[in-house]
Amino acid sequence: MGKLAAAIVTVTPFQQNCTLLWDDETMEGVVIDPGGEVDRIEAAIAETGMTVKAIWLTHGHIDHAGGAEALKRSRQVEIIGPHEADRELLENIEKQSQMFGVPGGFHNAYPDRFLNEGDTLRIGEHVFAVHHCPGHAPGHVIFFNEAHRFAHLGDVLFQGSIGRTDLPGGDHETLLRSIRDKVFPLGDDVSFICGHGPGSSIGRERATNPFLA
Repeated sequence: MGKLAAAIVTVTPFQQNCTLLWDDETMEGVVIDPGGEVDRIEAAIAETGMTVKAIWLTHGHIDHAGGAEALKRSRQVEIIGPHEADRELLENIEKQSQMFGVPGGFHNAYPDRFLNEGDTLRIGEHVFAVHHCPGHAPGHVIFFNEAHRFAHLGDVLFQGSIGRTDLPGGDHETLLRSIRDKVFPLGDDVSFICGHGPGSSIGRERATNPFLA
């Protein structure tokens, strides 16, 4: 089993982190949250030399899922996730593009499989536990790899901030509960990639994040 390797492609006016995650030995991997500008994501995939086996979605907002359907068609792979509670968001991505005034290049997404708390996903031999973490979006999920002490937290927790809760389906108290009950127990030593901006560690955010005081 090789090591996990990652590359981030920052896409669209939302400056969203589309994450490429792969095994550096087999070169098989996944694309997490292809939010748009699929041509740029494709170029980054080619640069890494990875083979895309699936698309994983943390949640159904346009900036995370707007390019998923186009990438699915291009790569002939499944879209996996998020939780089914985000189905309505995913089926209205094109309406979201009108709402945010960012027309063109965004498509409704239709996952091949929704995820639930306790599910597991794999990149080769690397196992990721799935945790349902609503609050930013009703169906938001995160991905945790115990062996590497690594997580992808989407828009639940950021360096110095937390996910916004003023969008449809958002709820501030629910988000804080998800962080307290699902993210913190993963462990302070766990490093994470998030949906926007630089990553961090859970311990650092527990100690310094002003939104969690």
